[in-house]
Parts: sequence; structure tokens; C-alpha cells
Amino acid sequence: MSDVYGRTPFKATRRGLIGFSVAASGAMALAACSDDGDGEVDLDAQSKGAMDGFEADTQFTATEPFTLSLLWTEWPDLPVTDTWTFFDEIEKRTNVKFELTTIPFSDAVEKRSLLLSAGDAPSVIPLVYTGEEDSFVSSGAIVPMSDYVEHMPNFQKYVAEWDLGDMIDNLKQADGKYYMLPGLQEVSVPVFTLVVRKDVFETVAGGIPETWDEMREALVKIKAAYPDSYPLADGFEAQSMLNYAAHAFGAQAGWGFGDGMMDDGNGGLQYTAASEGYKQMVEFFRGLVADGLVDTDSLTAADAGGGGASVPEKFANELVFAASGSSGTAIEFAQALSATVGDGNFEVLQIAPPGGPAGQVVEPRNFWNGFMLNTEATESEYFLATLQFLDWLYYSPDARELIRWGVLDETYTKDADGTITLKPEFSLDAYNINPGAATDIQADLGWSNSVFADSTEARALKESYNTPTFVEYIDSVLSTRTPRDPNPPAPLDEMELEQASLLATPLKDTVDTNTLRFIMGDRDIAEWDDYVAELEAQGLQQYVDLVNGARTRFEEENS
Repeated sequence: MSDVYGRTPFKATRRGLIGFSVAASGAMALAACSDDGDGEVDLDAQSKGAMDGFEADTQFTATEPFTLSLLWTEWPDLPVTDTWTFFDEIEKRTNVKFELTTIPFSDAVEKRSLLLSAGDAPSVIPLVYTGEEDSFVSSGAIVPMSDYVEHMPNFQKYVAEWDLGDMIDNLKQADGKYYMLPGLQEVSVPVFTLVVRKDVFETVAGGIPETWDEMREALVKIKAAYPDSYPLADGFEAQSMLNYAAHAFGAQAGWGFGDGMMDDGNGGLQYTAASEGYKQMVEFFRGLVADGLVDTDSLTAADAGGGGASVPEKFANELVFAASGSSGTAIEFAQALSATVGDGNFEVLQIAPPGGPAGQVVEPRNFWNGFMLNTEATESEYFLATLQFLDWLYYSPDARELIRWGVLDETYTKDADGTITLKPEFSLDAYNINPGAATDIQADLGWSNSVFADSTEARALKESYNTPTFVEYIDSVLSTRTPRDPNPPAPLDEMELEQASLLATPLKDTVDTNTLRFIMGDRDIAEWDDYVAELEAQGLQQYVDLVNGARTRFEEENS
């Protein structure tokens, strides 16, 4: 796994920053210069199939049909088929046909890298999270998308309307350009957080905890009432829980560790895993483990894209009462509990990540997965049409609704107030909508597919397929939690990237090993200074100086 959290995709059952200066009004030049080694791209000569006067919120339809090659990641339980209505409807509306290169989810990142490095990648590379483009920039394998966003009116409109413009710095590379376009989110809340048995927390623990200290008190009470339980679990090798918990301690961890560098409060960057906040986080979770409040198996359980398989079973058997998860996980837990304690005898709730010493804070506002373009796309006579098509596909509200729900009045209806209802003969099993219906719009028709559906979402669209409790979760996060500011940008040049990789990998290995050893009690927290000394012996200061040097340079060149 991210993304990584942050960057690896998940399927729905378990379930990355940009901006730009909006172009001045008036005519836009149809030529752009690129530093990709191919010189100037003449869009006047590469505008075959493009629409004249293409605007935001209008249907893109190529004036001449063309085929666009695309990299498709296939989940093992969601095989892509050429009979999916998704492909037929996209072609019908846009005159664009996809030619797929399919790679398996299990090693998608590696396969993608090999294809790009060998020059065999298709034109469009979806499912890219911010930062994953870094290694392809210096080789010229991908297109500097910032050179062309002026031709993408939907992208420009929604970056402006959703107030995402100030986030561009975290996408820019050392040359001041950005090379991927992310999925835009009107509202951004942590995808993963804690999913709890609300009824047990209210009756046994006195309510839903707002901080990690309150969570500890609640877990102690639940442990007393259910002595065979280990009430808190993760299921993602601790990477999920540490990701959303770290922010409350003023640190970054787990899927959100990134390059390990975080804001030092003075405009520079520090290594999170040697910080006081990181130590406090480790000490806190060590205490929970020592008191028998954590299912330690769930901290070591391997994740294959769907979380630790035993956690739902333990949730259903009242051995776990709070666990890492997403809106899809909450549905999964509820389904499991229905088979054991029975409908009406439980309530599952996704809660805002608890606060801590750093305050009631959560991760910085995020993007979701987007796309890159293979540089060879700039040689196509359909290049401008490709930009317009992708702008419609990724950022037009009509396209986003289509990708999620299918065809209006065929698979779903929409009331005057915007309420979307899936027709009774169709299901969306990933979200437990109309279970048992004959046709699943995802598995059978290709709608709500994992390659495109989650990328860009208005709040209303996000709420349309989620449960009322998830809507409550969004409200609770937005009203009670504050997103941390993004870290100051420090893009590295090609030589610095190579140096950073040589330093960062052994440092991260040491961090991962010892974080879990400390939490599990296999290493005494009294040895923290020894652990930091081990990082220093591996070149920690050299790494910090390297990144801060890039930070200073970027600030001077882009202030």
C-alpha cells in the first residue's frame, strides 16, 4: 500500500495538492513550449477532432472520432470486460474510443513504471497520486501539464470555485511546472479514520471520544465490560491508524509518512520520525498495547488491497469495537454484525479522527487520484482534443455523475432537488445499494469503476452514494476539525532526487521497523535517543539539509 495511503487506490469496501492561476480572459494562444525535449508543441497543427470554443460544463464531443490509449488497473474481483456499457456510452457521447493496456492491481505501480521507462506506456496514465510523478519528470517521459491547463476550462473552473488555487506549490517540480493533474475534491475529509460501535461506546463508555486520551478511557471501560476483547484494531499493518492519528500529535506517519519531511513551524522542514511529536505518538500507542487495548495481530496483518480480513469477523464477534476504516468499511462491519448480533441491535459510526496534543487537527486538505500523459501524446494530431476530452472526463460534473451512476433514466433517476436514486433493477453492491438486484452497475456495466469514479467529486456527488452516517461524518469533520497546512514545498532536481533516494530508503526502513517495535514493546521507549542516533548514522542530517536546500531555492525562485 499509500497514499501510501495517500497514493495507493482502494476498492470501495475498504477504502495526495494543486492549484493554478486562472488564465486571464480573452483569446488563448494555441501553442505551448515544453521542456520535455521535444521542443514546441503546435496545437494549431495538432487540433484534429478538437471543438471550437470548448467551455466548462458543456458536453465534449470530438469533431472526428479517435482512439485514445489508456492504462487500466484491474482489481482481482472487478475484471474489466469489453461488454461494459461504460465504454460504449463514453464513445457514444464523445467520439473517443479507449484502447486499453491492462495491468493487475497487485503490482500496478511497478508495471506502470516499467512501461513508462521502456517507452511502451499508453497515452493516458490514470490512478496517479501526487508525488508519484516525480521519478518520471527528469527523463521527459511525461507531459508538463501546467503548460496546457489553459485549454482545460473545467479544471480551471473548479480549482477556482473550490478554492484550491493556493495548493499548487505542492505539485510543482524544481522547474516550476507540474506534471500530473489530480482529482479535485470540493470537500476533503480523511478517507480513513475510526469506525466504531456507537451503541457500545455510548452505553459502556459514556459517549464518542473526541480526543485520543478520551479514546483510551473509553477503551478501558469497554475492555472491562468485554474482557475477552482487544477493543481497538487497525488491519493495515498499523499504516492506516498511524496515518490519521499522527496529525493530532503534530507528526506524520503510516501511509502519510511521505518523504518523512514535515513543517518545522519556521518555514523549513524537519524529519518527522525524529520529532518529539512522533515520539509522543509512539509512546501513546505503546501504552494502549501494554494495557491490552489493541488487537496486535491487526498491526501486523498484511494488506492486499482490502484490509486485514480478520477484523470484520472480530468486529462481528464483539472482540473489536473500534477499527480503522472508511465509509465502505462501515458498511462491511454492519453487514457482518447483522449476521451475529442481528439488525437493530447495533449501530456503526465513522467518527472524526480524535484530537491530541497538537489540537483537533486532521491531515491537510487533499487531492485524490488523477492522471499523467505519456510525452508521446504531444505528437498526436489529436492532442488538443485529448486535452479537451480529459478535461471533460475528469472535471465536468455531468461526466462525473455519469461515471458514478451510469445513464440518467436508464440506471438511475434524479429528482428536482438533485436526489439520485438507483433504479430497483440495479444494484451498487460496493456501497450496499439495492442489494440483490439483478444487475450490479459496477461489476456488470462498469459504472463506479475504480479507475475513474473516485477521482473528482463535488460534495453532493460524494454524498449521493454514501450512507447518511457518512454524510454526518463529513459534517463532523468540517465543523470540529481543522486541516493542517500543507508542508512547505521543496521540489528536488534530478541529481537531488537520486541523492535523496539513496538516503531516504534506509532511513524509512529503520523508521518502519522501530516504530512497530516500540509500539509492540519489543524495544523499550527508553532507547529512543539510541534510535535517533541510528538515523543520524544513516545520514539523517545530510538528508534534512538536502531537502531544506531545495526548499530555500524554491522559495527564492518562486516567492
